[in-house]
Amino acid sequence: MNAIEARIQMLHQYRPELTKPSDLGDFWDRVQLEAAESVRYTRNLVDSPFLQAEVYKVVIEGAANTPLHAWYMLPSAQLDQPIPCVVIYHGYTGSKGEPEDHAAWLLMGYAVLAIDVRGQGGETGNGLPQLNGMTKGWITQGILDPETSYYRALAIDGLCAVRCAMDMPEIDPDKVFVFGASQGGGLVLLVSALEPRIRAAIAHIPNMCHMDLGMLQSVSSLSEAAEFVTRFPHFQKEVFQTLSYFDIMNLAHQISLPVHVTVGLKDTTCLPETVFAAYNRIASSQKSLEVHPFMGHSMPVGYYSAGHSFFSQWL
Repeated sequence: MNAIEARIQMLHQYRPELTKPSDLGDFWDRVQLEAAESVRYTRNLVDSPFLQAEVYKVVIEGAANTPLHAWYMLPSAQLDQPIPCVVIYHGYTGSKGEPEDHAAWLLMGYAVLAIDVRGQGGETGNGLPQLNGMTKGWITQGILDPETSYYRALAIDGLCAVRCAMDMPEIDPDKVFVFGASQGGGLVLLVSALEPRIRAAIAHIPNMCHMDLGMLQSVSSLSEAAEFVTRFPHFQKEVFQTLSYFDIMNLAHQISLPVHVTVGLKDTTCLPETVFAAYNRIASSQKSLEVHPFMGHSMPVGYYSAGHSFFSQWL
C-alpha cells in the first residue's frame, strides 16, 4: 500500500466526535416552519442575446425579508411533459453568474435555477440584522446565536430556492436536483439534509463540514470565524456552539437521497478531513465519493458530463 492509498484508507475511517447540540432537532423544526412550503416569488422573461433558451429573472422572498435574485432558464428544445431542473449554489464571494454560464446543463435537457447567496457577489442584498461587530466577510454576522446567524438565513434561502424550482409549472417536482461547489457544496448537503424530496445531489469540495477543524486549520471562509474569536476571545464558546447547528457532520445522518461528493487531498480550503467527516456519516445507501489525490480547491475535470452521468440515473 502506497502513501496515497494509506491516506485514503485512514480518511475513510475518520469519524470525529460529533458536536451537535441537544436541541438540534427542535432548532431545525423551527427553521422548516419559517421556510414555508408555499414560496413567494416573481418571474419575468428577459432578453438573452447570447443564449438560445428561455431566460427568466426570478426574485424569491428569502429569510429576513430579503429578495433573492436568480436566473431561471429553460432549454430551447422542451418536451411536452415536465422536465428536470438543477438548482445551482455558487461558491463563497461568487454569484449566480450570467445565463450563458449554465448553458451546459441546458444543452443536456435540464432547466436551471441559479441563485445568488445573500450579500455576496451578486445582485442580492441582505436584510438580516447586524446585532454585533463582525470581522471581514459575511459569516460572522449574528454568529453569537444560531437564531440570528448568517448560516440560518442561508439555510432558509437554500430551501426556498429548491421549493421555488419544484413550484415552477414547467418542472417535474420529483426531478429537482441540487449542485454546487465549496460554499455551494456545503449548501447542497445542508438542503439535502432538510428537504428529502430532492431527487439527487452533487456536492463538489464542500465547505461547512467539521467546522471546528475548519476554523483551526483551513483558509476557507471559516477563517473569518477564527479571526472573530481572536478578536473577541470571550465569545469562543458561543461561536463554536452556533456553528455546531450548521455543521454538515452533525446533520449528515439525515441525508437519505442519492448524493455524490468530491474531495481533493491537497485542498487547504476545504480540508479532506472535513469532507470525510461529513461524508462518512451520510445515511444514504446511494452515496459515492470521488477522491482526487493531487487536486486542491478546484472542480474536477469534466464535472458537467460527470454530473449529468450521476443525475441521469435518477431521471
